[in-house]
Amino acid sequence: MRRRRRRRWAQGVGIGLVVVVLAAGGAGWAVYAKLDGNITSDNAAAAELARYEKERPTSLVRGARNILVIGSDSRSGNGNRPYGRDSGTERSDTTILLHLAAGRGSATAVSLPRDLMVDVPGCRRRDGSRTEPMFAMFNYAFQVGGSACTIRTVERLTDIRIDHHVVVDFHGFKDMVDAVDGVEVCLTEPIHDKAAKLRLPAGRVTLDGEQALGYVRARKTLGNGSDTDRMDRQQRFLGALVNKVQSDDVLLNPVKLYPVLDAATSSLTTDPGLASLRGLYQLVRGLRDIPTERVQFLTVPRESYVYNANRDQLVEPEAERLFERLRADLPVEVAGEEPEDGATKGLNSPGNDGKSTANPDEGGGAETGGERSGEPAGVTSPAPTFRGNTAAEDTCE
Repeated sequence: MRRRRRRRWAQGVGIGLVVVVLAAGGAGWAVYAKLDGNITSDNAAAAELARYEKERPTSLVRGARNILVIGSDSRSGNGNRPYGRDSGTERSDTTILLHLAAGRGSATAVSLPRDLMVDVPGCRRRDGSRTEPMFAMFNYAFQVGGSACTIRTVERLTDIRIDHHVVVDFHGFKDMVDAVDGVEVCLTEPIHDKAAKLRLPAGRVTLDGEQALGYVRARKTLGNGSDTDRMDRQQRFLGALVNKVQSDDVLLNPVKLYPVLDAATSSLTTDPGLASLRGLYQLVRGLRDIPTERVQFLTVPRESYVYNANRDQLVEPEAERLFERLRADLPVEVAGEEPEDGATKGLNSPGNDGKSTANPDEGGGAETGGERSGEPAGVTSPAPTFRGNTAAEDTCE
């Protein structure tokens, strides 16, 4: 049943986009032009990245794609003003490295903590001046140099080539959730958060756009108050959003499809390669066969920074092990918690401070190579397991 639903979803996406793309005149052309024109092309970032092309990593596996998804807290624009004063400075509270396997058999989304201490290269500011290289918190890169600086920082950190990037602001995120008529989550206890303007009962709750934004941004009054808990919550929400977008009543219904496409395209600032319906369609059509259980979410292994408990540092060699797997397009596994019998090794488990640590032992269950993993057919390789979740999981179970 789930496989049939995925196929219908893929067909729905294809039908919806193809109908729009192939429309040759009249209202059809107007719809195409509207949606195509919604997308903002990040030409400044493309020019800056071209300047440093020689120092950027090369792609190791043909067909694999790495997309950096950046959540901007920009207050500029009418839709974002309710969330604070526009200071002219943007920060990125959420950054996700999305790896799409070459055979499109899996998608792995890795959250990069905003407080992670990293080497930020010298970057071009918005006013044209340039910064000096600095060891600083990860979100400093976006604050001073926007998406190009963030991409260069991630590439230096991971040695993974970023093929595309997408920036989404508050208003775009909210509109996307509203376009699918809300997203269902499961709350273990009631929420009353004045700062996030949330008052929700325990149990299954369908969040509208405004509620969803508060839910994924809140930290101090939800869970244990850590950034780890917030990233876990963001990952589970994104998994629920993937499930909702894949549902037949959204993408096979033309009445609902257009608002989804309009919200999605309006909310995006992307590299020039994705800044068109054609570019997005070429990316989306390759995702049609990914099962929701192979859409995985995890956080890069990290722990408290040795010189400041309020900052993070990578846990090594576990973080490098993860990056190596992604560079080579090899599979990883995720699990919510470590099995009692210890059968799954290499698992990230929360430490006393709520941050993620990992067991460096090999293991985690063998995966057959070939189309999904990027390994030669018939080759079996152990897939390390990290703490995380999949889009197929029901948060109420």
